[in-house]
Amino acid sequence: MNIHEYQAKELLAKYGIGIPAGHAALTVEKAVAAAKKLPGPLYVVKSQIHAGGRGKGKFKELGPDAKGGVRLAKSIADVESDARDMLGNTLVTIQTGDEGKQVNRLYVTDGVDIEQEYYLAMLVDRATGQVAMVVSTEGGMDIEDVAHNTPELITTITIDPAQGFMPHHGRAAAFALKLSGDLNKQCQKLAKQLYTAFMDLDMEMLEINPLVETKPDSSGNAQLLVLDTKMSFDGNALYRHKDVEAMRDETEEDPAEVEASKHDLAYIKLDGNIGCMVNGAGLAMATMDIIKLNGAFPANFLDVGGGATKEKVTAAFKLILSDPAVKGILVNIFGGIMKCDIIADGIVAAAKEVDLSVPLVVRLEGTNVQQGKDILANSGLPIVSADDLGDAAQKIVAEVKKAA
Repeated sequence: MNIHEYQAKELLAKYGIGIPAGHAALTVEKAVAAAKKLPGPLYVVKSQIHAGGRGKGKFKELGPDAKGGVRLAKSIADVESDARDMLGNTLVTIQTGDEGKQVNRLYVTDGVDIEQEYYLAMLVDRATGQVAMVVSTEGGMDIEDVAHNTPELITTITIDPAQGFMPHHGRAAAFALKLSGDLNKQCQKLAKQLYTAFMDLDMEMLEINPLVETKPDSSGNAQLLVLDTKMSFDGNALYRHKDVEAMRDETEEDPAEVEASKHDLAYIKLDGNIGCMVNGAGLAMATMDIIKLNGAFPANFLDVGGGATKEKVTAAFKLILSDPAVKGILVNIFGGIMKCDIIADGIVAAAKEVDLSVPLVVRLEGTNVQQGKDILANSGLPIVSADDLGDAAQKIVAEVKKAA
């Protein structure tokens, strides 16, 4: 699960991490009110969508010369003007695709006098089972470009969760960022705070870009501040973090995936035209592969799991058919815990409820397979039965081509 920047900063602030003052706003009036709470005279108005590249993005409804989704405002009037430009309009960035995302909320923050920008991130390294802390002096840039063009400017520090964060991890981060004196000490402290937050909240990824060093104040002191951050969380651990789960913004997610989550279905929309309903992630991957092997493309990944009910299967079937790109459906079930007759009942119920109008091929094998096949055969629906996975893939591809 992802959250917005302002929500992520609220979480980091609870760990004593320095962030610029700021307030979220859902309307132009609230954006103006938020700016008036800040010292100024510079303000930053930031579009809040679940995508990176907001500053370089463009609004569909505005001209090509319009400013992007992150703007520096020099007055309250500028804040108001920028808020009117952004709210309700569609921001297209390198991460949103051409369809973009509608901006429904803003984050108005105090301006920061920046001396230097850095990059710092933490993520789960699945290859080692450890936490990887990635740091670079090249903050504010696309880290993918830095990794491709100048990989020597990126340092990865691995932290064993069994041992936890140690002082040498903080020193390594500060050294990699070439910080000295008080800033070096600040970095060591910050790295430990970020690791603690990462582990406490079951994050999958925590990215700070940029982490900034401010210009020295009148006393000659500079600070490290989190200027922008992204967070994602392990969905399987959200039951431990109801406060984080409450931050979910369903308007930022694919409506079909939101609906799937309500029924505990693992669903991801893809670009093909053959809908898939399978039990088991490995079997689902094999099903998608064999569809491609036969010259077609899957429209989705959908795993109904091992203990699905008739209602869950019905919901899964309706979810597949809600995609207008779907021109045929392949159901591939190997019944173990999931009994074939339960799947068959769900298929028949869903097909009748949605008035099935696309070809449907079903391959059943396993527990209660004959009962399942009998239910399908006696349903009165035009369901094509398959003997095995290869046969099923060939039949659904042929049916879709025939119907085209």
